[in-house]
Amino acid sequence: MVFGTRFLIFRLIAFATLALAQGYLFARIRQAIRSSPRSEAFKSRAILLVGATMGLLFVLNAFLVFRHIPWVDPPMVAQVGLLYPAAVWNFGSVFSALFLFLARAAGDLGRRLGWTRRGLVAEPAPVPVDPGRRRFLRAGVGGLATAPLVLSGYGAAYASKAYDVQEISLPFGRSLRVAQLTDIHAGLYMTRGDMRRYADQVNALRPDLFVLTGDFISNSMSFLPGCAEEMARVHARYGTFAILGNHEHWFGTLREVQAVFSRHKISLLNNSHRVIRTEQEPFAVAGIDDLGTGRPDLGAALRGLAPSVPTLLLSHRPEIFPQAADHGIPLTLAGHWHGGQIKLSFLGVDVSLAHLLSPYPEGLFRINTSHLYVSRGIGTTGTPIRLNAPPEVTLFRLM
Repeated sequence: MVFGTRFLIFRLIAFATLALAQGYLFARIRQAIRSSPRSEAFKSRAILLVGATMGLLFVLNAFLVFRHIPWVDPPMVAQVGLLYPAAVWNFGSVFSALFLFLARAAGDLGRRLGWTRRGLVAEPAPVPVDPGRRRFLRAGVGGLATAPLVLSGYGAAYASKAYDVQEISLPFGRSLRVAQLTDIHAGLYMTRGDMRRYADQVNALRPDLFVLTGDFISNSMSFLPGCAEEMARVHARYGTFAILGNHEHWFGTLREVQAVFSRHKISLLNNSHRVIRTEQEPFAVAGIDDLGTGRPDLGAALRGLAPSVPTLLLSHRPEIFPQAADHGIPLTLAGHWHGGQIKLSFLGVDVSLAHLLSPYPEGLFRINTSHLYVSRGIGTTGTPIRLNAPPEVTLFRLM
């Protein structure tokens, strides 16, 4: 499957950034080892060990990113010993390198300003530098530089697994309990055991309807059968409905996904709808293809539906919302953005790539009487790290 040009360029830029960060960190670590009072033999061995370890983690991470290994359910020892360390080191090292670079630049600037001031104003002779104080400052800077690695480890080991259950009440015209999962990204970092726990949680919510809004796989169709089998464990009175995400288009085809889902009785809606008869009045579930990589057709998805039948629209990307509101659709469910996945918050303002790229990065939105909800999803992509954007299982109490 050929990647989109922009996606490939983004990955190449990320790869180059990682390479620069690794090179800069190695140079700083090598300098620190060389300045230590240990023997030359010890210092040479230490530098060789550091270089080999950094090189191994860098190459392993690059291999995992670009080769897309279809390793279904890797054992825990492989995850703990290989997969997560490579991801955590490579992600955290970028920010560690940036911190060290900025700290050195600030120190150089301070020294230049000091020299300039001494050249303009007569001052007493400078106080001799205290070696102990210098070592203390270096140790402090080094300790702070490890903070991104600690945060990355936390984001991979805990924050990417500690999900929230969001319960939201909205008007719809029918009384329904609808559960949503999105952006599962089954792969090296989302195993069958992980997906089973999410399916069990959804079952515990006793949904009338279960919807899956795309990106079932991470980087190989080999992961789709296991994902479909686990999601089929959910029992919903009116069935389970799904739509395609961009990852299905990147790594598979509509026909492949349909074949897997039909074996597990999951209805795939691709620019189509299904009218569901209930003890009350009927309602409809409509789904469109991915806005970025597919061939979405909202008109085709809604064709033949009576205006009196309330419709739940499924779209992997939320940017369809203004058009959905124009059609009077009361509720649109989406995902794609992972809530930013790695998000910073300052004075109530959220900052992430998702928040910069989309007006609908996460949460609830409204246009007149139409609502959109964008779930943070449960999986990860690019890196198995989440920070300030926990995974989410969503239950809608529709009225």
